[in-house]
Order: sequence, then C-alpha cells, then structure tokens
Amino acid sequence: MKMRSLLAVLLTLAFLASPLSAREWTGTLQQIQKSGKIRIGYRRDQPPMSYLGKDGRPVGYSIDLGKRITAAVQDKIGRKVEIKYVPVTADSRFQALIDNKIDLLCGSTTKTLSRSALVDFTQLTFVTGASFMTLRGRKIENNFNGKKIGVVKSTTTAATLKKMLKETKAQADIVLLDTTAAALKALEKGKIDAFAADQVVLIGLILTADKPNKFSVMPEIFSFEPFALAVRKNDADFRLVADRVISKLYRSKEILKLYDKWFGKFSERRTPAFEALIELNATPE
Repeated sequence: MKMRSLLAVLLTLAFLASPLSAREWTGTLQQIQKSGKIRIGYRRDQPPMSYLGKDGRPVGYSIDLGKRITAAVQDKIGRKVEIKYVPVTADSRFQALIDNKIDLLCGSTTKTLSRSALVDFTQLTFVTGASFMTLRGRKIENNFNGKKIGVVKSTTTAATLKKMLKETKAQADIVLLDTTAAALKALEKGKIDAFAADQVVLIGLILTADKPNKFSVMPEIFSFEPFALAVRKNDADFRLVADRVISKLYRSKEILKLYDKWFGKFSERRTPAFEALIELNATPE
C-alpha cells in the first residue's frame, strides 16, 4: 500500500513538472525549442562582418558571433539547434525581425535610439565609422563639389552623409543604392565618384574584390558607428543569452581571436576604440 502511494505521488509530481518545464521558456527561446531551428538574418555583401564565402555559405565576424550564440541557446534549452540563414537587405532587416521571419540579425548594424524603438540590441559587438571608397588615383578629400557619392539607402551612413554635406555646404549629389554590391558596380563603371559606407566594410570589400588594387579607402572617418546584433523587442530571455555570450568573449579576451581572424588581414594593431569596447562590454556575471 505504501509503495502504491509513493508511486502515485511520484507520478503526480512528474505530471505537474512537465507543463512547468514546457512553460519555462517564452518568446524566441520557446519558438526555437519547439522548432529546433534558429533563423539568422544576414547581409550578403558586408565583408568582413557578413557575406557569402567562396563556397556560397554565409561567413564573417557577425556570423561567428551568431554561431556562438546558437551554441549557448542549445545548452540553455537542452536540444540540438539547426541554423537557418535568411538573407536580408538594409531596407528589410528590421521588418524581418518584427514579422518573425528571423530570430537574430547579424551583419553591420549600427545601434541607434530610433532603431531601438523597433527592435532590441545586444551588447555592442564592434565600433567603426563611415568613410569613402574611390577608384585608386581619384581623390575627393575636401573637394566634394560636383561629385556623385553613392550610399546604401536605409543606413545610418546615408543620414550622416546628408548631414555632413549640408554642414560643409558641399555641392555634391547623393546617389541612393539598394545594396553594397550595386554601389561597387556603380563605382567601377564611373556612375559615382565615391562610395560612402562603414570603413570596416569598405576595407572588407577591397580584401574580397577580384582586383583589390583598383580601389582606395580614405583613412579619415566622418561618423561614429557602434555595431550590435538585433533581436525582437521585449524578448529579454533570448537577449540575455546573447549578451552573456558576448560579455564572456570580452571578459575572456576570446573576442581577440575573432578580431584577428576577420580584421587581422588589414590591421595588425587594434584601434583604441575597439580596445575600449572590450573593457566597457566585459559585463560581469
């Protein structure tokens, strides 16, 4: 009789425990737990942050961060998680999160307050600034008058470029383009005199170009661009998983390996801004 009573109690506890366990996760974590998949949004042409490698698969600094976050999600929910990569554009990336088409936005996304009204951001992942790319031999420093400057629409660089030209009273034409690839083609064909984008992306484009010696990037920057990954708004549990991964990378200095992997090709020395980023984002547990 006692054995039957004990068995009944154990069965009851097991029955009660299962629903609680299932309800432990909410939002994106719950969705990933049910589907076994995480959808990572990425830009196809933003080297070295995110782009298509020679084998046609997404690679880059932000992609590597996404993989580490996926591994942490697996440990958190206790099941294997498959990554599904979803290409997005500068124009569609935030709406893709809002419409639940992706779970994590990787790439070269600047964290701003206005964008924070639409989505939430992780800890900062990189810091750079906007600059100009030209065909080698064509200089535009301090002489923007009469020039056509290309920039990808729906980017912070587009807004900053417009402001900068207005403040300097330069008579230049801004040419809005859909993608970085389109801007690069326009530059090669002479349809624009320069291409404005985040300096790290411009350098990445040169490194991955068929003829890198054709291009030149100005050393000066005209904006401050703090990068972060983006998640759906008000999804604290999932964002915390991502923040823990990023903070641990900074605390352990493992982030330096990723930096050297993707940026060491064009700069042996890390910028003071990135060194400061490591210290400021090494949030303790």
